[in-house]
Amino acid sequence: MKILSANQTHAADQATIKTDRISSLDLMERAATALADWLMNRLSPTEAGETHLLCGPGNNGGDGLVLARHLHTAGYQVRVWLLPTEKRSADCQANLDRLPANVPRAEVGEDALPTLPDGALVVDALFGTGLSRPLEGVAAALVRHLNKAKVRVLSVDIPSGLFTDAPQPADSVIVRAYHTVSFELPKLAFLLPHHAEYVGQWHLLPIGLDTKFLAKAKVDQYFVDAAFVAGKLPRRAMFSHKGLYGHALLLAGSKGKIGACVLATRACLRSGVGLLTVRTPSIGYDVLQTSAPEAMALVDPNQEHLTELPSLKSYDAVGIGPGMGQEDATKAVLEQLLREAGEQHIALVLDADALNLLGANRELLDLLPPDTVLTPHPKEFERLTEPVRDDYHRLELLRNFCQKHRCYCVLKGAYTCLGTPDGTLYFNSTGSPGMASGGSGDALTGVLTALRAQSNHLSSLDACLLGVYAHGRAGTLAAEALGEAGSLAHDLIENLGVAFEELTAPEEW
Repeated sequence: MKILSANQTHAADQATIKTDRISSLDLMERAATALADWLMNRLSPTEAGETHLLCGPGNNGGDGLVLARHLHTAGYQVRVWLLPTEKRSADCQANLDRLPANVPRAEVGEDALPTLPDGALVVDALFGTGLSRPLEGVAAALVRHLNKAKVRVLSVDIPSGLFTDAPQPADSVIVRAYHTVSFELPKLAFLLPHHAEYVGQWHLLPIGLDTKFLAKAKVDQYFVDAAFVAGKLPRRAMFSHKGLYGHALLLAGSKGKIGACVLATRACLRSGVGLLTVRTPSIGYDVLQTSAPEAMALVDPNQEHLTELPSLKSYDAVGIGPGMGQEDATKAVLEQLLREAGEQHIALVLDADALNLLGANRELLDLLPPDTVLTPHPKEFERLTEPVRDDYHRLELLRNFCQKHRCYCVLKGAYTCLGTPDGTLYFNSTGSPGMASGGSGDALTGVLTALRAQSNHLSSLDACLLGVYAHGRAGTLAAEALGEAGSLAHDLIENLGVAFEELTAPEEW
């Protein structure tokens, strides 16, 4: 799914009005009717109770007024609160005129704020995507009042006060919603961690925006859902053999952290690699052979950490980092790997301590072979770049980093963001809070290493998209079976097969 800017969203509305030969008032009716249906399917009039609709002077307020009309007609108890204004948008005024006379309404003021009973349902339809400056005056006072109330808040399109795709000024006043219902495509603001407390759970409703306009719209940000990656993983032929699916090498583990090596190993095996060799300190040999007999063990002469890089001539991809430690000898192994992999055109996946070593020795970044995949969490990413000011600054750094080093960077989070060498960003839709536990990142390293080894079947970009999506989907499946608090990285790994099967291209007739 494309992520449009605020300006592109407005242009999509205008294109739809022109293509469908309808008025802007008709499109507003279409969107708000979809919202009304969504709400009525979730809450009966009794469950909703008295519903307060806070309506601004623009088209967002118009949406709220249409919703109020539909709810009233369906037997819901509604009350409308209007922001004072000298002039409303034409469509907002038209829907205020259409509001049945027996719907209670009142204008708010700083000394006349609405009484909001505990548990009441409140619809925030004050300001939408066109907002370009912080709330102030009566609007800010109303939002502060709303945020203090013990009520259920639903925001229409976007929480009022939140910018769609620009950094938020300090001390901005923003509605804290339980649910945000938007239309057709996600907003960038929904995907950023600093906005989670405002957006709550967000939902998209289709309203028939012009498909030709959406297809032609030029964007450099995408939201990766099931439809985006469906069928990208080729189905295996009847006479497939292990030699067709790559030979991967994992460099992982140190004393006390052999578990990370095991998790990466098992995830790699569950992700379709043909052959896997694991280089680990000799202390990990028995553990590895017992826990992952399908992998070949290639032990380092050192007992506790990696000190030597094996020959790379047999491998299609190398993953390095999980539980590896940051010894001087291990740093030398990483440096040698970067040099030789570049010379031999071997795909690389770097995680954990490999990233920490890069952060502490940034001159090594210049050795990254093209299309290397890095998988940092936010703090690891800052060690590779610089401290971030806000979420938008982080995205700017991500684009610049990937373009400068010609690499893919999987910036992990609730909506893991894949940065690419051409500057395009891909936000992932799968995952669960249950993945916020040790070992999930090690599993991702194994997944990506397996897919990068299958370069005969997958491009670098598709390998990253599929790996991140399947990893998150497996985490969701694990949480559904065991609960978020009770699911472990081990459980995620056990669900990778199902996740990949969902993504596999169907058999051709």
